[in-house]
Formats: sequence, structure tokens, C-alpha cells
Amino acid sequence: MRTRQQFNCDMKKLEIVLLCATVSLWKPHGVCGECVAETLSEFDAGFCHGGLEVIYPELTIGVCRIIPREQRDKISGEWGPPQVQLTHAEEGKTYALMMVDPDAPSRCNPTQAHWRHWLVADIVGSDLKNGDFKGSVLSEYRRPTPPKNTGLHRYQFMLFEQPADKPLGLSQEESSSLGKWDTEAFMKRFGLGTPLAAVQFLTQNPKD
Repeated sequence: MRTRQQFNCDMKKLEIVLLCATVSLWKPHGVCGECVAETLSEFDAGFCHGGLEVIYPELTIGVCRIIPREQRDKISGEWGPPQVQLTHAEEGKTYALMMVDPDAPSRCNPTQAHWRHWLVADIVGSDLKNGDFKGSVLSEYRRPTPPKNTGLHRYQFMLFEQPADKPLGLSQEESSSLGKWDTEAFMKRFGLGTPLAAVQFLTQNPKD
């Protein structure tokens, strides 16, 4: 009997075949061993909402997108934590930000999802509005570094309104590992609810 993961991968292969047959300009990368056009799917594009902007030195990400090949070296090896801005953030509120990779080690085999790349709490609304916040760093920023031959990875930024009566923190078990982070359990534990705003970019190993 096929597992749900096998079924999902088979469906992905079918999508890939159709995509490669209909898109004339494509560049191959591995997903379940097949070729894929570097075109954002409707599913991936639909993740972004709320006007959140992630700002790197030469790149502003305000909508879901794929990182251009010429900038993958920089985002993986040079650029540090981006500025994050929400122009309509409320000055009297406090926010929390998480960045995760749900495709670790690959989208077809995400056994290490979610991989935690950044977690910041106690972000003051006025600072978030200006795109220059400090906050309490609960998990240091780690650059997107997808393994070779694993295709495109999604890197998701999610912003939450932080309840005033619940200081955020990682458990000892969560702090001991970046992989297999149960984001839903974390959100539920602190009453974060659904993200107020979210944005994601896709990139892959620069040497692929």
C-alpha cells in the first residue's frame, strides 16, 4: 500500500511532467529525480500575505519569489540577517518572527522539517514599522544553505502578534536542535494563532 508521502511525490512528478512539457524556458533541478521549471507554483505563491517585507542588501522580498541564480551565493554565504518591515504594524503591539525551512533535507523527503533558521520575540511595533527592530533573539539567524542536489527549498518568514502575558521561549529540547521543530506546537503553546503576515522565497544550492 502506498504511503501518503509516496502519493504526494507521485502527484509532484505528474505536475513536473506537465510543467516541463508546457514551459519552453526552463532550467532543471532535482525534485523527486525529475526536472522542474523555475517558475513559482500557485500553491507557493499563495503562501504570502499581509505585506511583510524581507530586505537583504541587494534584494527586497515582498512577494513570494524564487531567488535569481546570480544572488544565491550571496544569500547563502555573504548576507547576514535581513531587515524585516511591516509598514502597517501597530506601535502599541509586540510581535514575534520566525523563519523556517519546511523542505529539509529536501521537499520530497522533509524528514527534518521544520528547520529553524531564525526566531525573534518582543519586537516593538514602531520598530517593525520602520524596518529596524532588535527584539529578543531566541534562535540566531542562519543563512539559507540547501544541500546539493536537493532542489529548491522554501524559506518562510511568519509574523505573529505576541500575547502580552506570555513571554516566548524555546524548551530545552527545542534549543538542542534546529531540525524537526514542531512549529504548530510552539504556536499553540504561546497562543500565537495564525500568522498576521508571511512571505517566502525559494532557493537552492548555488553549485547545483
